[in-house]
Amino acid sequence: MNSKSDDLKVLVVEDSKVTLKVLSTYLERMGITPLKSETGAMAIDIYHRERPDIILLDAQLPDIDGFDVALKIRALEKPEDWTAIIFLTSMSKDEDLARGIEVGGDDYLMKPISEVVLKAKVRAMHRLVEMQRSLVKVTQQLNEANAALLRLSATDGLTGIANRRMYDELSEREWRRCERMQKPFSLVMIDVDNFKLFNDKYGHQTGDECLKKVAAQVGKAAPRATDLAARYGGEEFVLVLGETDADGARWIANRLRQQVSDLNIPHYATESRHVTISCGVASVVPTPQLSLATLLKSADQALYKAKHGGRDQVGVGAYGEIE
Repeated sequence: MNSKSDDLKVLVVEDSKVTLKVLSTYLERMGITPLKSETGAMAIDIYHRERPDIILLDAQLPDIDGFDVALKIRALEKPEDWTAIIFLTSMSKDEDLARGIEVGGDDYLMKPISEVVLKAKVRAMHRLVEMQRSLVKVTQQLNEANAALLRLSATDGLTGIANRRMYDELSEREWRRCERMQKPFSLVMIDVDNFKLFNDKYGHQTGDECLKKVAAQVGKAAPRATDLAARYGGEEFVLVLGETDADGARWIANRLRQQVSDLNIPHYATESRHVTISCGVASVVPTPQLSLATLLKSADQALYKAKHGGRDQVGVGAYGEIE
């Protein structure tokens, strides 16, 4: 064995004191200090505490059948601490050996056990354990990387809220859900007032900081799992509000408008002399004859009216109301 032998945990489960002593001696000569058990119950307890790498498991035990012990261990283990199980048996029937594999055994040793064969089996199982755990680790890293990529693909890089792609996907899903339930569905389009003038005056870096602060407030306006706050593009944002009628959406939009105003971000080109937003609200109970695209245009039209009505206000439009 290599220098890792001292770290290798091998549990020997054997009710014969003589065989247990012999196997323990063989392992000690390999540089391994074995864990020892004479019963199945004790073996499961040791497994809980120690999480051994390899188990040498007698198929016939005085309390719990060795096959049942293997089943219990397989039910308890996690992918990252997979354990190799080698059955120790004097049974040579094919059906007994097949049963050992079926319950989670990885190999078997026929009694009496040769030291040379035991050493070879332990080495082989050690390699398998290391390979399995390395594979699990790599798989976990890949899963984490994929999850991170998925988050990035769904998140606006500047503001940290959902991006246009996520809006397109989740708004359609929520629209269909409200259609099935015959519940109202609302959109709120949001635009930062005179943002181009803000950027020209204060610079793009300050403009980015402004958008981040506004986005944080937009995100807070969509707290439910079915709600969505997204950056629609540039200085425009959108709220998707399922099971929310026009009055509820207008209330949410007005509260958001006030919260952005309360940020008191200086802006020379607004009447209040600080950053404000305009909002457009549109709501409808979805049916197969209606479309989300039309509702979006209606919300955009309501936003247009709010901006041309003096900004820092909420406009409400009816479905299909498009000039």
